[in-house]
This record gives sequence, structure tokens and C-alpha cells, in this order.
Amino acid sequence: MSLNIEILSKAATEARGLCMDAVQASQSGHLGLPLGCAEIGAVLYGYALKYNPDRPRWINRDYFVLSGGHGSMFLYAWLHMSGYDLPMSEIKRFRQLHSKTPGHPEFGDTPGVECTTGPLGQGVGNAVGISVATKMAAARFNTDEHKVFDQHVICLCSDGDMQEGVASEACALAGHWGLDNLIFIYDSNAVTLDAAAKETQSENTGKRFEAYGFDVQEIDGHDMQQVLDALNVAKERDNGKPQFIVAHTLIGKGVPEVEGTYKAHGEAGAKYVDAARKALGLPAEHYFVSQDVYGYFAEHKKKLLADYDCWEGTYNEWRKKSPDKAKLLDDGLERKVPVTLFAKIPEFPKDAKLATRKAGGEVLQPIAQAMPLLMSGSADLHGSTMNYIKDGGDFNRDNPGGRNIRFGIREHGMCAILNGISYHGLFRASGATFTVFTDYCRASIRLGALAKLPNIYIFTHDSIGVGEDGPTHQPVETVSSVRLMPNIDVIRPADPEETTGAFVASVQRTEGPTLLALTRQAVPMLNDIDPKLRREGVLRGGYVVKKEKGNLELIIMSCGSELQHALAAAKELGNGVRVVSMPCFERFNRESPEYREEILPNSCRKRVAIEAGVAEIWYQYVGLDGKVIGLHQFGLSAPGAEVMKERGIDAQHVVDAAKSL
Repeated sequence: MSLNIEILSKAATEARGLCMDAVQASQSGHLGLPLGCAEIGAVLYGYALKYNPDRPRWINRDYFVLSGGHGSMFLYAWLHMSGYDLPMSEIKRFRQLHSKTPGHPEFGDTPGVECTTGPLGQGVGNAVGISVATKMAAARFNTDEHKVFDQHVICLCSDGDMQEGVASEACALAGHWGLDNLIFIYDSNAVTLDAAAKETQSENTGKRFEAYGFDVQEIDGHDMQQVLDALNVAKERDNGKPQFIVAHTLIGKGVPEVEGTYKAHGEAGAKYVDAARKALGLPAEHYFVSQDVYGYFAEHKKKLLADYDCWEGTYNEWRKKSPDKAKLLDDGLERKVPVTLFAKIPEFPKDAKLATRKAGGEVLQPIAQAMPLLMSGSADLHGSTMNYIKDGGDFNRDNPGGRNIRFGIREHGMCAILNGISYHGLFRASGATFTVFTDYCRASIRLGALAKLPNIYIFTHDSIGVGEDGPTHQPVETVSSVRLMPNIDVIRPADPEETTGAFVASVQRTEGPTLLALTRQAVPMLNDIDPKLRREGVLRGGYVVKKEKGNLELIIMSCGSELQHALAAAKELGNGVRVVSMPCFERFNRESPEYREEILPNSCRKRVAIEAGVAEIWYQYVGLDGKVIGLHQFGLSAPGAEVMKERGIDAQHVVDAAKSL
């Protein structure tokens, strides 16, 4: 099928019209990218992309990621015209309540949207992660006889994306790993939101990407033949390099009053839409797509479906000849988790005294054996976070089947890439760093929670117990600040058996991410509590670890390394004291009212909590009449036990607080 310049030019014009109409109607949105990149969209969806509108999640499709998510109408227009289940009625509801056309693309809401891209740079990192996952999939599942994974990842990115540090982190890794099925199209329009791009940048972006290890081409982004030729070259090159196409475009093209200026970025051009539509030759009818354009895409869809049918024949033959691989693929896509994980993890010796990070490293191994599609990465800290999968090998250009990813000192890039791996949908993504560096990757973690991605964050060195490294490396507010984020579970286990429960909980959760906050320092085994209770109690978020004798007079709550102090205080305070372990607030809050009442009965309002972190979040459980032993200042550089004592995180302070009630 040759490139039909005439009809695709018409499609580009009508796509501009849809974008103008939607932004004008909603009186909000961004015209600049959709108008400036219309020809790129026409070539992608009208010729170059491999996709199946009837099966948007086809496992061997080409992925298209719109990193500049503010230009969402670009994507919606092309998804509509190319036959996805995105009717014109949804285009007309752009940015309206519960529409499938939200202001920035949201994964899971709209067929054909591969990632939730809002903050700039995120889509770039997601595209790198998707490319990693496609490489892993090809290495694991393709055979000499049948190639079921053979695809490209194409990302349209903007000047703003290129300026964000997360994109630099991710692209440095893409070049290092030789992700040669990854293609970036850089919408180089020389404009950012506030001003011309020259006001804030002067580097040669193409040269920067050459330094990362990319092949770089430069084209006129409005010349569809140049766009197609560049994409063909990018797809056909076999030199082990990712591809970077600098596409020079005119932002807001089609609205003369604002095109080429920063005013075109947002909706400033909306008031000129009627005149612009007329100048483009569009009819007075708004939301217009001609029968010629619909007809072209209907014919193109026939070719796409024929290509899909050919692949499906290969796929079915592969399933017959590789049943074990087929079952593993099915399990991965369905995010199946073995139901017997606890049985696969040996109990820890009663005399063990381990940091929960060390316990986590031991727990990870049998889980990884039981879940072969679980991968584990770390930001240059495998030796400290202890989450390396033994015998899993390293993922790199020579070993794309490796299960361990070395991200280097790139926490934000790591978490954006983990999101991409999860968007791909086949592998379970986990990554590790120190808890205090959560702030380096918070935007990516937040988007993972928003998009319901089942990432596992194995974050260690969880409190002022870090000790000698001092307050720069001692989290105080971090754990509770993540607890404030919707749809993420934060689990802070108290000993190795609770750590077992925490890891099992993290892989069982498939509707959102989990952050495991693990200690640097050793913690004692809580041998007075049955190991089975400790493991399974974590799954419920909170449970009774010491039941009162006689009448209940006081409840002490804690989690993590401070639970030992709660137990010690209860021993001193006497019979009427209950101790509750609260490793995961979010899980506990999802339990039934009956269970929560059983653990924290309203009849007992005398309550104390202790945690080496900010105190305020605990008041949801202790109430205004209770007390929280926590931190309201940063830590200190000294041995961890001394820092804890200096900051008042010990059993005596719990005793004093209880007596004061």
C-alpha cells in the first residue's frame, strides 16, 4: 500500500478541525501539538503503525506513546478516525465529566491509549520501559520457528519532554541497552509554554541523543514523505541503536494568529477557530470527517486485520508447539499469582536477628522461582537493597532475557521505566532504592498509583535507624507522605516473618502499586507471636500481636522496627494492654468495619501509637484523646540506636505517654 499523500493530507486537515472544535467547545485544552503534528499522525495511523483497532491490547502491536499528554486531542482524533472504539460523541465530550477523552490521556479509560501521560517526560520513560518489556518478551517467548513478538515502540515527544530530567535518565539507559525497536519522534517546534524555546535551551538535542547512543535523523515534520521515509529507515536499521527523529514543525499550524508562537501552546487560538477552519477549506459543519477519509481508514483497517490474521496463524502454531511458554504467557497477561506462596517460603530461625531488607532478599528468591515473569531492578543499590534475583542474570543488550535491571543512579528514570514495563502488561515490575529517595521518583510513583499499575517498590533504609549517614539519608516524613497518596499500599514490616507477609501481599496486589519500607538495621524476631499470624496478619494490614488479659484498658499500636518498643512497653504496663501491629494502613482501612472494630474496638479510647516518623497520620487510629510518639524534626548522624533514643523513639516514652492518659 503506497502512501496516498492526497487523502492523508485531507485527513490531517480534518484532524486539525476535530482538535479545533473540541478545544473551542470545552474552552480549554492545547491546540499547539495536535495542529503542529497532524501530518505525523496521518503517516503513523494511516500507514506506518502496526495495530488492530478491534483488539487494542494485541500483544504484538506497535506501541504509540504520546508523551506530550497535553496534546491529547491529537491522539483522540486519530484513534477515532482509524477505527478504535472512540465515537464522535466522545470527541464532542472532550474534557467533560466521565468522558473517554480526558484532558490528558489516561490508561484504561480510552482504547488505544497506552500510558497515562501528564507530567512532561513521563511518556518518554514509559516508552523506554515498554521497549524493555518487548525485548524481554521476545527473548522469553520467541522460538527459532515462530516469532510472536516483533514490534516497535514509537513515542512522540516535545521540547518540554526533552527538558525534563526524567527523560534524560531514561534515554541514557535506552542508548546503553541498545533498544533498537524504540523510535522517538521529537516535535521540535522551538516553543515552550511561556516563550520561545531559545529562552531556556541552547543545546543541540540531536547531538545529545547521539551521545546517548541513538541514531539521529532530521526532517520537515509537515512533509509526509519525509516522515514515512524516516520511520522506514528507523525500523529497518540493524545497528543495535534506538532511533531519534527530529521533526521540525510549526506549533499551532492552521491558526495564523498564533502559529509559531508560545500562544499556540494552549487554547489561545480557540477564538480564531472559525476563520481558521474556513481557511483550511473545512465545511461549516463542526466535528467533520469526510467519507473519503473514513473510507481510506476502513480500507487500511482491512490490511491491518489481514496482517493480524497472518500473525495469529503463527501465534496459534506457536501455542501448539510451545505449550509451556503459552501457559506462562497466559499467566503473565492475567497477572496470576501462585496461591501457595507462603508454603514456598521457609520460616526464619527463631534466633535470627536480621534487617528486614536482608529478610526481604531471602524472601524474594522463592517468590521469584514461583513467578518467572517477576523482574527486579535497583538504582545502583542491589548490594544494599538486597533485591537481586539469584541466577536471574542482568538485562542488557546482550541478555534481554535477564531478570535484574541495573538502573544506575537514576531513581526517577527507574520508576518511569517500571511504569512502562507494567503498561506492557506481561511482566511484574519491581525496583529498589533507599526510602528517602522516594522524593526523586514521586511523580512516577504517583502516576503508577493513578494508572493502577501493580509495581513493587522495595525501598530500604526506612527511618532514622539508618544512623551514621545522618539526616540527609534518614526518612522522617517520607513513609507517611506516600501513605497520603491514593491507591498505593505502604507496608512497613516489623520482623522477618512480617516481611514474608509484606512481599506476598505486594505480589498479590494487582490493582495498584505497593511500597515496602524495610530497615537497614537488624530487628529482633517477635517469637511470642505465631509466624503464621505474623505473615497473614500483614495481608489484613493490622492485627493483634498481644492480647490483653482481663479488661481492655489500653491499645498500643506500631509498625516496622518500633513494634518491639510497643511490646516492651505493654509488658511493663501490665495486663489490660493490647498491642496491635499496623504494617499497612491502606490494607487495614479496606477491611470490613467488623474486622476493624474487632482489632480496634471503639469501647477503648485510651490509645498510644509509636513510629519513627511524622506523627499526624496516626491520629486516624488513636483519636484526639490518644497520643503518638513520633518525630517532628530531622534525624542526626550517629549510630542508629543512639539516634532513636535521642529522638525519643523507645519503650519508655510509650510507657510515659500511656500513664499520662
